[in-house]
Amino acid sequence: MPDSSSAAQPLRSFGRFELRALLCKSARSLIWRVFDARHGQELTLCMPRDKPNSAPALEHWLRMAQGAERVQHPNLASPFEIGQVENWPYVAYDRGLGETLDERLARQPAPLPIDAASWVAQLLEGLAFAHEAGHAHRDIQTASLIIDAHDKVRLIGLEVAQEVFPANVDFNAVTRRAARESAEEDVLCVGLLLHRILSGKPVLEENDLQQVVEQMQPASPRMGREIVRLGWETPHPIPDPLRAICNRATDRQLRQRYHLARSFWRALDGWRQAAAYDDGGPIVLLLDKLQRIGHLPTTTTGIHRFTAGSGLEAQHASALSQLVLRDMALSLELVRRVNNALKQNGHQGETVLNMQRAIQMLGLDGVQLAANALKPWPGPLAPVAAEMLRQLMARVSKAAQVAQALRPAGYDGEVVQLITVMQNLGRLLTQYHFPDDAQQIRQLMLPPEPTEDLPNPPSLSEQAAAYAVLGCDLDTLGQAVARHWGLGDELLQMIRRQPRDLPVHPPRSDADTLRLTCSLANELIDALGLPETRRRTGVEVATRRYAKALGLGLREVMEALNPGAPRPPTAAPDGSPAPSPGERLTSRSGS
Repeated sequence: MPDSSSAAQPLRSFGRFELRALLCKSARSLIWRVFDARHGQELTLCMPRDKPNSAPALEHWLRMAQGAERVQHPNLASPFEIGQVENWPYVAYDRGLGETLDERLARQPAPLPIDAASWVAQLLEGLAFAHEAGHAHRDIQTASLIIDAHDKVRLIGLEVAQEVFPANVDFNAVTRRAARESAEEDVLCVGLLLHRILSGKPVLEENDLQQVVEQMQPASPRMGREIVRLGWETPHPIPDPLRAICNRATDRQLRQRYHLARSFWRALDGWRQAAAYDDGGPIVLLLDKLQRIGHLPTTTTGIHRFTAGSGLEAQHASALSQLVLRDMALSLELVRRVNNALKQNGHQGETVLNMQRAIQMLGLDGVQLAANALKPWPGPLAPVAAEMLRQLMARVSKAAQVAQALRPAGYDGEVVQLITVMQNLGRLLTQYHFPDDAQQIRQLMLPPEPTEDLPNPPSLSEQAAAYAVLGCDLDTLGQAVARHWGLGDELLQMIRRQPRDLPVHPPRSDADTLRLTCSLANELIDALGLPETRRRTGVEVATRRYAKALGLGLREVMEALNPGAPRPPTAAPDGSPAPSPGERLTSRSGS
């Protein structure tokens, strides 16, 4: 058996192969650089750490390796030879395919994050193809990646580290189960590999990634205290989306991790393309879906009754605008069409958000054409996904009502309503076009199960969860679509919500006032979605953030959230005047 214990010997052989260097030794496999005298070339030789324990086991090993050889993919290295020497099986690869990732990191110890993401995305693409064909790797290490001079990545060693079973086992009965269970471990190891490249040092000071896996939950409940998260002292700054993707891949909670190589690849490739190009990854996919099935399905069926007349009187336009505004898809379609027409006619920078004006500009025929272009409810959605979209649209409509109630005097209610809706454009489009991804994002936002060490574990923010699933945040998706629709820069600024981690400054313009008012309304509705014990606190925190900038207090907010409810008393129990909402918020924020 070839082993590293004889590394000091100047020459060793394995059959006809001259062993020149041990490239990797893990608990499950060995990778050697060898010279093949028969063909006069260097090869990379992969073999299991333990010899198959019976003749049927050896036969099974060779059969699985030959099956993996038939899985052809650009990111899976094709074996040069599969064979065995004295019952030791091996798979050999042409050394000319490139150097191992270990060798690359020895030459280039701190690759850029975009390069690391590109390498790992290529690995995941090949691995996903192998998993879908029923094969697993079971021992992904830094030496398992081969990188050529053009940064093309190939995976070697597929089916080399096979499961060890008793000598008398029925291999036909256990193979499928073993491959399925090993696939998730492969995905975890790829996450550890990405962590290794980005951090610039071995994970948990272990070179063997399998040893790291054994120290993580749930593989080792006793040793599961080890947490693998990307630190802040890295060779290069790590963008937040890439950090979220990497941390999700190695999360201590099993349910938070990627379970499929394809899901991991989608997130990583989405960020990589978005980082390399202005409109890459999920943005391109979303724009393609918009072309084919539209942005949202319509909920209106009686629009023809309003457009049957030949004249467009003011009363008629008002009634029609109210009907249109109740249909989120039709409202957005009219906004898209009227602003597209403005842009084509040379009115650069002008934006129309008032629905009555949009209807007057497009005419009754234009409204009818817009309605006919939309798919009827629920479009291609399955019933469960359609119900989730209906609930989301109801929450967005409620936020629009709250924003209208909170808007300062003199601001157009229709404009406020549409800005509030468009601040949720990315969320709405994700729920309609990527319902499975939307469900993943919601699941990641749920708090993990508490443990003794972490009785109140924090949950992921919506932004971090979207990064981990799509590779970009939902606001970026909405902005990309609005830009694609030709909406002006001022509107693009107004539809971006106020970031939760930044302070709220007093508005400097009408556009700022509108943006902050709609942001507050959306945050208030988000707070109402919290568990009951946290709702009141969430509402107060949101109100306190915006109180000074917008001149609003808790009383105005509660009236907007509960229109028609009895007003709170205006005097304190002792007869003295009750403090104003603004005074109460100020005193709380200062305490």
